[in-house]
Amino acid sequence: MSAIPTSVISAGSLLGGYLTGRATGVRPAGGVVLLAGAVACGRRWRRTVGPARTAALLATYVGAFGASHPLAKRIGAWPSVAVATGAVGAAAYVLADRSARG
Repeated sequence: MSAIPTSVISAGSLLGGYLTGRATGVRPAGGVVLLAGAVACGRRWRRTVGPARTAALLATYVGAFGASHPLAKRIGAWPSVAVATGAVGAAAYVLADRSARG
């Protein structure tokens, strides 16, 4: 799993969590996907970029998830998911993946 950038895992788990909750009608099932993504990324971030960046990245992940709900009421579900996944993916790339590859 370490060959997959955390930007892909974090954004993918947000998207996957949304799709799982929507497809199953069971929102906690989507939460399991979100949690799995956060744990996988958090472990890697802790090893590669340290606790401060890990905390910032996890806060971004949780914050984007939380912000996507009220944003969806304004712009719609899919655009909100796109904004949240884009923000999280970009943050993970800039704060973790780019430095790990460089």
